[in-house]
Amino acid sequence: MKFSTQLLLPFFLALAPSASVASPSDLQAQIGHHVIFSYPGLEPPVHLLDLIKEGKVGGIILFGENVGDNLTTTIDNFQETYKQSPYYSGSPLFIMTDQEGGKVRRLAGGPVESAKQIGQAADPKAAATQMGKDAASTLEAFKNNVNLAPVLEVYRETGDFADASQRSFSNSSRVVGTCGSAFISAQQSAGIVASAKHFPGLGAAGAGENTDLQPVTIDLTLEELRKVDMAPYTTAIAAGVDMVMTSWAIYPALDPTYPSGLSKTIIQNELRGRLGFKGVTITDAIEAGALEAFGDQAARGLLAAQAGVDILLAAKRDVTQGEDIFNSLLAALEDGSLDQKSFSTATQRILEVRKKLA
Repeated sequence: MKFSTQLLLPFFLALAPSASVASPSDLQAQIGHHVIFSYPGLEPPVHLLDLIKEGKVGGIILFGENVGDNLTTTIDNFQETYKQSPYYSGSPLFIMTDQEGGKVRRLAGGPVESAKQIGQAADPKAAATQMGKDAASTLEAFKNNVNLAPVLEVYRETGDFADASQRSFSNSSRVVGTCGSAFISAQQSAGIVASAKHFPGLGAAGAGENTDLQPVTIDLTLEELRKVDMAPYTTAIAAGVDMVMTSWAIYPALDPTYPSGLSKTIIQNELRGRLGFKGVTITDAIEAGALEAFGDQAARGLLAAQAGVDILLAAKRDVTQGEDIFNSLLAALEDGSLDQKSFSTATQRILEVRKKLA
């Protein structure tokens, strides 16, 4: 089935900020919002800027290797290039990083304390509120507008995966929920989008069970997953979190075949259906070792989109990775293997969050 541009015409007309916006029938003006790119080193390749001009980039994720004295100038260049594009949506590109606190900070500045230290504070809620403010202040100084935090894992044992770098607030769902929601509220009140992660939770992963490197199975009962691991997400959603990042682990009690970020059951039935999340979903890094059984990176991106994840994170520091994912979405929309209506609804969710940043 060939893609019908008529289905998207009212959608793009409604979004068009001015007469200068390109024809609403152009697919790349929609698909680009769904792909986050990355690049190696301090200087972005010219090709990335060209792709921004072409409307194929929804945002950039930054890593330590990208952070130098000229970072804010580089980000200004990204945003100005996008503003000059005929595909400019009226809202800025997402510029995101992991500024969790403690050991996991890509940018110089706060939060200095780790999540675990915050969870052990005399007043964890107050400490997490300050943590969110500190994160927002640092991201704003470096012209970032999305923080891929907080981590909402409920760790089980000292030294396990979520606890090893003190990324988890606590082994108590209540404390994680309290701290996570306070962090989210403080950060988003300061104009920085928060992304709770990694749904439905990696707290039961043992030491060394890292989905970046290998397949991981979280073999918990459905009751435990819901009562322990998903409980902080209920609190985060009530706090108005804008984004939720999915996990690449497999949860047999929910879906024995697909990792969370590729599972329609987990995304549509649990996160959106049972928990009522209406915001933006984002994958973890598409190149993760946990996904080796699910095809190349373009295929993985398409599977995630088909499962209902809104934003695809091409974090390999290779611009062609994002291009390949973009092209796979284009082909799938044209042949009908990616549902047009659902994809347009996802685009609307993304743009609603980006409007907050304008």
